[in-house]
Amino acid sequence: MYERAMGDEFHRLDAAVQRFHRLAGKHELEGRVETIAPRSVIGKLLALCLGTPRRSQQGPIRFELDASPAAETWVRHFPGKVMASNFRPQGREIIESLGAARLAFELHERDGALVMRLLRMHFIGIPCPRWLMPRIVAEERGRHDRLDFAVSASVRLVGKVADYRGHLVLPSATAVAR
Repeated sequence: MYERAMGDEFHRLDAAVQRFHRLAGKHELEGRVETIAPRSVIGKLLALCLGTPRRSQQGPIRFELDASPAAETWVRHFPGKVMASNFRPQGREIIESLGAARLAFELHERDGALVMRLLRMHFIGIPCPRWLMPRIVAEERGRHDRLDFAVSASVRLVGKVADYRGHLVLPSATAVAR
């Protein structure tokens, strides 16, 4: 799905990022994560609506992936919090359903990293005006058998809504061969 959405840019991604996005079927990955809590009351409320972590913590993460060419489900087991989202392709975009939000992303390669850029968002089915759209920084880098990730989302006048970073250990290369 990501390879189709990115075209030739996909082949310039770090090898571990390519490997992660070529996983098919069901996989459980483990790693470490650090979450940073939203500070404002509205930020915490939005985090609740999205299902993103609301407490600052460090610890293990378990990641469940169910991937097919038509859709992916990601279930992230943070310390004390589970966050699930569904992804599907729409042309050259990837649409993520996360809690009360539906987000449309454009994917790019930058220095081997996968960078996701938010194009549009619907919240509880209502289109979000551009001036109110969150600023999202979502990047993945790879090295050896490890996928490093960093995700941060903030809203003007509200502050952080989500902020987490860490890594996942990838399955062996033979487990991802198609």
